Amino acid sequence: MFPVQDDAPRTGIPVATYLLIAINVAVFILEISLPPAVLEKVIFYLGVVPARYTDPSFQGSELFPGLKYLAFITCMFLHGGWVHLIGNMWTLWIFGDNVEDRMGSLRFVIFYFLCGLAASLCHIYMHPHSTVPTIGASGAISGVLGAYYALFPLARIVVMIPIFIFPFFFELPAVLYLAWWFFIQVFSGTLSVVHGQIAGGVAWWAHAGGFVAGLLLHRLFCWGRPKKGFSDERTPWGVLPLTFEKINR
Repeated sequence: MFPVQDDAPRTGIPVATYLLIAINVAVFILEISLPPAVLEKVIFYLGVVPARYTDPSFQGSELFPGLKYLAFITCMFLHGGWVHLIGNMWTLWIFGDNVEDRMGSLRFVIFYFLCGLAASLCHIYMHPHSTVPTIGASGAISGVLGAYYALFPLARIVVMIPIFIFPFFFELPAVLYLAWWFFIQVFSGTLSVVHGQIAGGVAWWAHAGGFVAGLLLHRLFCWGRPKKGFSDERTPWGVLPLTFEKINR
């Protein structure tokens, strides 16, 4: 299921979300301008390689002291291809603006990086001996999804499912769509641990870890911000509109 749009409203311009998207796109354009041999080294040194943090014999494979810690940040801005980039940025575009609206731009940026860090740590814990660099913004974006799950559970998500060559569109409540998404990450991540390799080249546990981090941390970053009632979202599925109207008065 591919998300197309949501119906959760926002009150301001999501400056941080737009800026993060712009930086990711700019970095990717820089990536594809590099010679393949240079790009491979960039990804190796600026991506998160689990063995670099767990295997003493592997820890010497860094350009300068501290780079392996800086990689927790740089890995979030590297992508493996156009599909990887577009998928991540599209998801951030759909869900990031609403979460930023609730948190405020500065808090949202801090929240985003903390979720990305949690995602990387979860991946290292589940695949401690992997020597494959992990890159991409999906761990941090998974944290945004976790926050969205808690903040906008009844928002409607328009999703697309391709069946053969025909796209089918329908709506799902965010709580159902994101719960299914999280289940897929955990299920696929479990398979990757059982088989001893990262299934499909995707850091499934990084996604799951980022989602849980977002779910746990979002209240801290929304603390003190104006609370928005149910009337700030369109009534989901037409359920009891009069009842909600009376409650909000």
